[in-house]
Amino acid sequence: MARDRVSDVTGRVRRYAKVGASMGGLAARAAGARYLGLDLDKEKHAGDLKAALGGLKGPLMKVAQILSTIPDVLPDEYVQELQQLQTNAPAMGWPFVKRRMSAELGANWLTKFALFEREAAHAASLGQVHRATGHDGAAYACKLQYPEMLSAVDADLRQLRLAFSIFERYDNAISTKQIHAELSDRLREELDYLREAKHMALYAQMLSGEPDVHVPKSVVELSTDRLLTMTWLEGTPLMTFCDAPLETRNTIAANMFRAWYAPLYDCGIIHGDPHLGNYSVRPDFGINLLDFGCIRVFPPSFVGAVIDLYNALRTDDHDLAVHAYETWGFTGLNRELIDVLNMWAGFIYAPLMEDKVQKIQESESGLYGAKIANKVHVALRELGGVTPPREFVLMDRAAIGLGSVFMHLRAEMNWSELFQNLIQGFDVVELTRRQSRALDAVGLEH
Repeated sequence: MARDRVSDVTGRVRRYAKVGASMGGLAARAAGARYLGLDLDKEKHAGDLKAALGGLKGPLMKVAQILSTIPDVLPDEYVQELQQLQTNAPAMGWPFVKRRMSAELGANWLTKFALFEREAAHAASLGQVHRATGHDGAAYACKLQYPEMLSAVDADLRQLRLAFSIFERYDNAISTKQIHAELSDRLREELDYLREAKHMALYAQMLSGEPDVHVPKSVVELSTDRLLTMTWLEGTPLMTFCDAPLETRNTIAANMFRAWYAPLYDCGIIHGDPHLGNYSVRPDFGINLLDFGCIRVFPPSFVGAVIDLYNALRTDDHDLAVHAYETWGFTGLNRELIDVLNMWAGFIYAPLMEDKVQKIQESESGLYGAKIANKVHVALRELGGVTPPREFVLMDRAAIGLGSVFMHLRAEMNWSELFQNLIQGFDVVELTRRQSRALDAVGLEH
């Protein structure tokens, strides 16, 4: 235990040393531009930011994935650089694997498997996955957490707060305080693999009525808080289907829609990370969900307000829109701010408004969404800025991430009909009951 504490402190010091110097330089240059009237080369500044973060495994890699999909949290120059960060970093070698597996399952860990592959099948921001076979012939995926991730989270989140403070000196259109709080909580949860196993069981339960969405099962006796062993689900990356027949692409899109949004409107719970590596497509075009670290449980009233805003936009009901935004936690609302918020909401909800078969948006480039986002950003800045409720981080992440998937697939669906099927008979009280039952069944707190 003492050795772990020393390792944690040592890791944190190294982390700060590696990131702090670069971030300190960025802050100094930004402050000079702000207070001394010096010109700030945003592209150079953004490149330095990528250099400061890009050599690190860990949470900031995850943060970069999330931030790069949330409109106007960061300037375009920063988003472009963050999107270039390596999101499938080189795996750590066999010595690390042996140490981690021995620490989690004991010195005789290898005897617990009929086969354990030395080379990682996947490597990501917080850990890497190895294929294995049980003595009963079952195929397993063993996810090992990288060393010193707790100290990495602490260091990275402090540096992220500094980065946010730098950005807000130049542009106060969107306050990042709640965004940072949300990312902090979700990233810390992702380090607890026993919690992720509960998330996995939660999703298996919520999606039990969805025959075209599949969830792995955790192997309790081969899992710890830093090692998650689960059944291996065979599938193909979604991007390989971009040129498949339209019927195939539509089937995949419909299954993705159900995988993400059925749990939200049934139980108020959403998978917050529709990253391409977190799902795969089965031979029958069903969907495998593969990662359950980033799960968001919403207050039932929040989900009710999502539907209220949909109805407000559909019927041009100003009072209902105000009620929805106030339920979410927006404050200082006036007519001008409501109009600006409705501009962004109108873009997000647009595919649901017309009862017809259509693409998720007519343009396949994403430029239209960027144009709307920029217009909203300018208007918010003129109005003095806004503080988005923290729940919006992963709601926007899911909406924009899935929209990108549907654009890649060039799916042509009746999105309104899909949505209406989900919300038909919606009742906040009933959702509250279902959410409580679902969380209690797997031992998760409300």
